[in-house]
Amino acid sequence: MKRWFVVVLAVGALFAAAPGGTAVGVATVRLVIAHVLEHCHVWTIAPKPLGAYRTLGASARITVRPGTRLVIRSDCPMDFDFAQTGGPPLRLGDPRTYAGTSRTIVFAKAGVYRLTATNVQTPEERGLTVLGEPNTLKLTVTVKR
Repeated sequence: MKRWFVVVLAVGALFAAAPGGTAVGVATVRLVIAHVLEHCHVWTIAPKPLGAYRTLGASARITVRPGTRLVIRSDCPMDFDFAQTGGPPLRLGDPRTYAGTSRTIVFAKAGVYRLTATNVQTPEERGLTVLGEPNTLKLTVTVKR
């Protein structure tokens, strides 16, 4: 029993802090850019294994805690340019995210962040069918303590 307790404490200590003093238990939210027939794109919540996607629409709002990692993956064959249009400055790096890749954004400070994701290619250039004009995705992330 004593040995088991020591192992539990050691494992707990490993998960309490990561190198550099960053908490390991930081939440991760996964969003997917999905191609749809009407207006081209929507935000969806990535499913758990064997689950279904939950569609949020072309304009989405999420609320998270400071330190949350947002992982955005494109399931669309188009590339996207990301831009921040409001809120405390983020480190977005290269604005371009390529088809099939992911982008991770960390929200360190409380505030309201506004982002856009605009497709680089037209649907016709990628051989896609769309009803209506292609849209620019909008995302509002509210970070509360």
